[in-house]
Amino acid sequence: MAEKLENCSRLCIHTMTTKPWTLREAIDGYVQEGVPAITVWRQHLEPFGPKEAGKMLRDSGLQVVSLCRGGFFPATSGTAREAARNDNRRAIDEAAEIGAPLIVLVCGAAPGIPLPEARQQIIDGIAAVLPHAQAAGVKLAIEPLHPMYADTRSAVNTLEQANNMVVALGSKMVGVTVDVYHVWWDANLEGEIRRAGESIFSFHVCDWRTPTRDFLNDRGLMGEGCIEIRKIRAWVERAGFRGPIEVEIFSDELWSQDQALLVRRIKNAYLRHV
Repeated sequence: MAEKLENCSRLCIHTMTTKPWTLREAIDGYVQEGVPAITVWRQHLEPFGPKEAGKMLRDSGLQVVSLCRGGFFPATSGTAREAARNDNRRAIDEAAEIGAPLIVLVCGAAPGIPLPEARQQIIDGIAAVLPHAQAAGVKLAIEPLHPMYADTRSAVNTLEQANNMVVALGSKMVGVTVDVYHVWWDANLEGEIRRAGESIFSFHVCDWRTPTRDFLNDRGLMGEGCIEIRKIRAWVERAGFRGPIEVEIFSDELWSQDQALLVRRIKNAYLRHV
């Protein structure tokens, strides 16, 4: 078990966690509460554009941890697959513009494509955009998603599958994201975290509510559910990860509340349960 965190020096919050806020409001709100780092979602870039957003972020002093999200590679037509690859190239350019060293990949799936074929399309898609990422100096992190999303959101459903893709791609620019919400249930998790080692590029936390009222937008604050977050953090840190700990929460309930108060609650839950 990892030791209790003594301060918020490694805390990062995703702009989707405070979804009602604009990027400007999120930057100001995080700085106001002493949150040192931010992960930006692409939808929060759109009103400003990456150039203006990059200036706002640099002026704020916040560490930009990553850009979310790339991916969604599988498609039933070659035209659609190439469109997805081009969108990922645009995401890489956006990440470089805002100073994000990493893009998190939600790799995608399609109901008409068998999962093994979708996984191969994901490998092929990452391989196709990898030269663009290398030229921009932006790393790519494959994030396995819970199997309940295997129909349309991701054919990568275990850390083992993500690790296998990293091996197949054979690049130091490609690694994995460990999100406790998606992998906590996996009996092989400790061993696959150890196997991932230095290819763990990012670590996301929240909690699994029981009962879960919505499979997408009902995640809980750390400590509100059944995930052994501190144990998983210990595994990740033993594997060599010492980077930011990112709070990524999709929650209709929390989005309806005062977001400044939510940030304060996040800090408290982070210190108590991560």
